[in-house]
Amino acid sequence: MTSRHGLSHLAALESEAIHIFREAAAVFERPALLFSGGKDSIVLLRLAEKAFRPGRFPFPVVHVDTGHNFPEALDFRDRRVAELGERLIVASVQASIDAGRVTEEPGPDPSRNRLQTITLLDAIAEHGFDALFGGGRRDEEKARAKERIFSHRDALGGWDPRNQRPELWSQYNGRIHKGEHMRVFPISNWTELDVWQYIAAEDLEVPSIYYAHERTVVRRDGMWLAVSDVVHPRDGDRHQK
Repeated sequence: MTSRHGLSHLAALESEAIHIFREAAAVFERPALLFSGGKDSIVLLRLAEKAFRPGRFPFPVVHVDTGHNFPEALDFRDRRVAELGERLIVASVQASIDAGRVTEEPGPDPSRNRLQTITLLDAIAEHGFDALFGGGRRDEEKARAKERIFSHRDALGGWDPRNQRPELWSQYNGRIHKGEHMRVFPISNWTELDVWQYIAAEDLEVPSIYYAHERTVVRRDGMWLAVSDVVHPRDGDRHQK
């Protein structure tokens, strides 16, 4: 499938994303790229390369580390950023817990997903970020479908769908007040299939955790669950599967 400009579907999406990267880099003083080592952020990293190489990125790479990440993903993160010669900033949820900024959820299987918000906001305040590139896509869920490419966040990091700006003819409004910031989604118009097809077309490496291989698991509540070496499971038989 080709666009009216003679570009393939993936090439048109890539061109739009590169434009968004360059536009945001020109508008904001201190942007940053969120990178977790997942498929979407891997694509973002590649698009940033195409947008700014042979120069360095005009922003650092930021990872909000929950402390529950698989070692394979962390190793991949460190290696890829080092290969690119870019600056990596790690914001630690565990450090936020230790400092009393957030409290670990009770229960046998606590999640740290919600705790990431405070850790990220603290990192934004510490480094003065005014924009964050993220891998959100409109096809993921209904809430994401309401996001703009330049998605406004208030001084508390809140998102209000009524306070988003029109984006007609690919014109993006990056005006913010002090303490506010923008989330910028270069692949907002991509689908999951687009992401995987782009990874294949660009021959991009993904962490080995994406592939079937032997890993440590624990038997819990009658099920075998994969666990990370940094997560200490409750008593149970550990096996390689």
